[in-house]
Amino acid sequence: MEVAVNLELKTLNVRQDITFYNTSNDSLNSIVLNDWNNAFANKNTPLAKRFSDEFYRGFHVAKAVERGNTTILNLTDSENMALEWERTDKNPDFIVVKLNHKLLPGEKIDLHLIYISKIPSDKFTRYGFDQNGGMNLKNWFLSPARFENHHFTQNNNFNLDDIANAVTDYEVEIKIPNSYSITTDLNSVSKDVSNLSFSTYSFSGTNRTDFNLFIEKQNNFRSYDNGTIEVLSDLKNKKITEIQKAIVINRVAAFANEFIGKYPHEKITVSQADYERNPFYGLNQLPSFISPFSDEFMFEITFFKTYLNNYLKNSLRLDPRKDNWVYDGIQIYAMMKYMEEYHLDEKMLGRLSRMKLFKSYNITNLTFNEQYSYYYMLMARKNLDQPLGDPKNTLIKFNEQIASKYRAGLSLSYLDDYLDHNIVPQSVQEFYNLNKTEQTNRYDFEKILTKNSPKNIDWFFKTIIDSRDIIDYKFSNVSRTKDSIQFSIKSKTNVFAPIPVYGLKKNEIVFKKWIEPENTDSIYQFDRKNADKIVINYDNEVPEYNQRNNWKSLKSLVLTNRPIKFNFAKDLEDPYYNQILYIPTLTYNLYDGLTPGVRFHNKTILDKPFTFDINPAYSINAGTLSGSSAFSWSEYYRNSTLYNVRYSISQNYFHYAPDAAYLRLNPMVQFRIREKNFRDNRKQLIMFREVIVNRESSEYITDNSKPNYSIFNARYSNTKTELVDHFSFMTDVQFSGDFGKLSGEVEYRRLFENNHKLNLRLYAGSFIYNTTNSDYFSFGLDRPTDYMFDYNFFGRSESTGIFSQQYVMAEGGFKSKIAPRYANQWLTAFNASYSIWNWIEVYGDVGFMKSKHQNGDFVYDSGIRLNLVQDYFELYFPVYSNNGWEISQNKYNEKIRFVVTFAPKTLVNLFTRKWF
Repeated sequence: MEVAVNLELKTLNVRQDITFYNTSNDSLNSIVLNDWNNAFANKNTPLAKRFSDEFYRGFHVAKAVERGNTTILNLTDSENMALEWERTDKNPDFIVVKLNHKLLPGEKIDLHLIYISKIPSDKFTRYGFDQNGGMNLKNWFLSPARFENHHFTQNNNFNLDDIANAVTDYEVEIKIPNSYSITTDLNSVSKDVSNLSFSTYSFSGTNRTDFNLFIEKQNNFRSYDNGTIEVLSDLKNKKITEIQKAIVINRVAAFANEFIGKYPHEKITVSQADYERNPFYGLNQLPSFISPFSDEFMFEITFFKTYLNNYLKNSLRLDPRKDNWVYDGIQIYAMMKYMEEYHLDEKMLGRLSRMKLFKSYNITNLTFNEQYSYYYMLMARKNLDQPLGDPKNTLIKFNEQIASKYRAGLSLSYLDDYLDHNIVPQSVQEFYNLNKTEQTNRYDFEKILTKNSPKNIDWFFKTIIDSRDIIDYKFSNVSRTKDSIQFSIKSKTNVFAPIPVYGLKKNEIVFKKWIEPENTDSIYQFDRKNADKIVINYDNEVPEYNQRNNWKSLKSLVLTNRPIKFNFAKDLEDPYYNQILYIPTLTYNLYDGLTPGVRFHNKTILDKPFTFDINPAYSINAGTLSGSSAFSWSEYYRNSTLYNVRYSISQNYFHYAPDAAYLRLNPMVQFRIREKNFRDNRKQLIMFREVIVNRESSEYITDNSKPNYSIFNARYSNTKTELVDHFSFMTDVQFSGDFGKLSGEVEYRRLFENNHKLNLRLYAGSFIYNTTNSDYFSFGLDRPTDYMFDYNFFGRSESTGIFSQQYVMAEGGFKSKIAPRYANQWLTAFNASYSIWNWIEVYGDVGFMKSKHQNGDFVYDSGIRLNLVQDYFELYFPVYSNNGWEISQNKYNEKIRFVVTFAPKTLVNLFTRKWF
């Protein structure tokens, strides 16, 4: 390649020659070239759709100059004959070159290309042009796709670092301005600075699938050469010296060389951009001023993870999309072994573990390596884990970047503990050396592991790698004498895999035995060795679903109740205690005023089947106790689209008027349904509940409604949401002694290519029967009466003042207060809004409503909406409605409506939806 860099236009002008050898046994009519730079061309590419699925907004609101593309100017063959080529809208990130003559086995062809690569901004993927005028280049050129199993691998760019390039020898000549420098992991050949304006660099590399280029005005890379490999790194850490960095880098390079194998190239780059794409997720991501780790350790773990990632990606000839678990497994497993060798005593919380303030927390007692299990279990407990053997592009973001990576490393560590005798490390080295000579796949790795193992390990690939099966054992039929123990092991999931059993005496290990259960009838007998407790999986070698049922006391032979342990705020699950977490709370409504309380619950970081949440509080305005509580039980179904059934009952006791309180009981069952494809954002919910309300009488409320009532409510919702498109459908039916009603709602949101947003909503509701004599249960045009107490109204009984202006999108969804405000027969409403600039929108509502013994009414309103944070913080300014020009009327400030949500869980969902 001859490349001329234009840093002003952010383009690369490329003249490229490709010599393609057909080393297969097939005759080829075409050649596929990867063109991943063109994945940034517009908002409809597979990459853009993936950004939308993961709620990444930056790409869709970016300016055209920030996107990238490839413009092919000329493409000819060895005889200088023009070649036809095709790039489809469905697959814009590779092109199919149609050959003029068949390319027979053993033959070669020369392709000559001239094209312009428009480089995208680095804010999307960390690769591209940066704000300092430089470039970090990756996957920017046209390259032959890998050919295997009789076809070219045609992978779309999903921002997964898994391009399927053929193994290639490169010769690159690149021209850049003299004021800039260039860093690459290719070998330097020459440098020509005879031109006063530009310098021309020549590089070469053999047996590669890709390479990195960094063009900078100020070279931030430093070279560290230990005689075996030259490391070029620009990792940021100003608080340690160059000598400290060199010591760490040499130690890491030596460890990788010894533990994995010799790196096949002379140089390797370890950049800050590479690390930021795949950081070490955990507490070390905290800002430096509150980091629990030393600066040197932070640099070490940051460098080691990035170094290993690049080391393996540049060495292993695997399909990085299909066989990604092998990369991840070796990387995390090597990191675990490195920590055992150099930082055995390091804790997950670093220096915080040594502070007395945190001594009672389970999280402070975990070693650094034990955190991997908890990150995996976070997804398993949510029923969102996926098989390690699944292709990388099918994984949800949290699994792709965190949970599956960690489980892959844990799985190799598990196998290593089970087999012992250094079999897994030897197999890793053997497999790594095999990659130097041929293209491999996961089955080559499995064959090596199986060959080297003295035991049958088919269960490892079937259960641990290729399934979502979970391991969960408990003891049964335990008996003991002074000298021996006899027991059987029960699998709660009917999944059988090797498991270690420990004997403990005063929490010191006195024996450890690996057993291989094949059914629940097997009886095991061990020497007791004075043990007073036996524990399954004590050191958590096995990624087990639930450790709370893993121990038996040998003192009483009864699984004694775990003692209760109180912790402030939050903690990791401790299998040996019943944890109760507590935290002060402060809520507010107009009638209770500030309501301080204490929340007691058992919701640790990992989900569990049974949870309770009790929040007693004191109402300052009323001078009485108030509060809420909730109890729930979840059943997870791992092999069904009906993946969760949740049974719950909740209670609320607060004031609904200045002189009256209400008590609500809400027993409920929910059925949650998802698609077989976990990346599909469609979710369905079926809910049944009984809402029981008892209200004290109030002198302020004179609506003739019954103070006490019970309502059966059934609801179905179907929602598919992403950044660009959101669609939801909901039906609701309610039955009580005095009324029955049916309603439905359809909502659609769309982000257009010009970054304007459209919101549409249609609501229709009708009474089936209604014998009430008030509007308390009627449909609300601009504000629901909320007789089931579902919404967080600050002043639910207010008809005037600021609290009456609180807005909730429900029922009619109008913003203006138009008479009549309620309908006791039927109501239909259509709500729409459209953004005119950034978060400023225009809205309009139209509807028809009908009450008994009255004519139907046509209603409408319009105005300006400040959509600062969708559904969380919004302002509505009415302009024109049935009331006339509202903006010119008296007391306009009382017509403004607002949406405010203080619930932390609701706000957290804005961030977690990007991951789950």
